Amino acid sequence: MSGDAWISETAPYLAPREPGRSDAWTEEAARRGRRGGQRLLHAGEAEAPEAVRVALGLSVGERAVVRRRLILLDDRPVELADSYFPLSVAGGTPLAEPRKVPGGAVTLLKELGYAGAEVVEDVSAGLAGEEERGHLGLAEGSAVLRLLRLTKTADATPVEAALMTMPAGRRLTYRLGGRGA
Repeated sequence: MSGDAWISETAPYLAPREPGRSDAWTEEAARRGRRGGQRLLHAGEAEAPEAVRVALGLSVGERAVVRRRLILLDDRPVELADSYFPLSVAGGTPLAEPRKVPGGAVTLLKELGYAGAEVVEDVSAGLAGEEERGHLGLAEGSAVLRLLRLTKTADATPVEAALMTMPAGRRLTYRLGGRGA
């Protein structure tokens, strides 16, 4: 988040939600006295970018289910989030439909028998592409962080590869062990 000091942790975003609870982003923003939200830009089948295809173990040309969301803070875009799921996991489920998924993807995946047990995140930086600049309201030459989060089940089945793009001013914090572990 350019100009804002915002430290975000991964763990709350990987836990299934209980009925009636807001999504993790809305709760995180509310704890800080802000308003978090998201806008679904697309849901359906698509070819995944190479890094996502490799992470999910998909063949060249093999399609996946993708959900593209614009993440908002106080009604301003702060992140572009694309979640990809193998068709064998998400095809024919609400994840492939352009509507809100109660409890979010993590909750539905657990209900389908695909509980996340291992997460690997890869963070890189680069210049924002034209589409990223348009969605995030960035000027040409703006830097972004790209986080690729791969979630696998206990038997190492990859079930989601989320590609998140955010202005480079954001800070990511990782907590291993300790509370909630």
